[in-house]
Amino acid sequence: QVQLVESGGGSVQPGDSLRLSCTASALPFSRYSMGWFRQAPGKEREFVAAINWRGDVTRYDDSVKGRFTIARVNAKNTVSLQMNSLKPEDTAVYYCAADKDLSVGVRSDEYDYWGQGSQVTVSS
Repeated sequence: QVQLVESGGGSVQPGDSLRLSCTASALPFSRYSMGWFRQAPGKEREFVAAINWRGDVTRYDDSVKGRFTIARVNAKNTVSLQMNSLKPEDTAVYYCAADKDLSVGVRSDEYDYWGQGSQVTVSS
């Protein structure tokens, strides 16, 4: 059974950094594109960042470009999201997702597997 498990969430102050990690199991990880999405209370789930299977193509939502970095280590079946200069509007549950297509998708319906989510709260 495929599992995606996120870790690294928490509560921080504006301007701080956090690093989310997602570890996949029972999945040919190196053949999947990976993405991060987030959902704030009362809002739709939205795209944050994605990376292709080789790790040489990335995409970011404009709201996080220059502050967040997505990376992967295929040998460890992990994908990470380094989040710097966090803002209160970054507060959300963050989800890791896997897409078996080679493209780097930005729509949630392109992804085949999802993690359970990790809460990130940015507040002073």
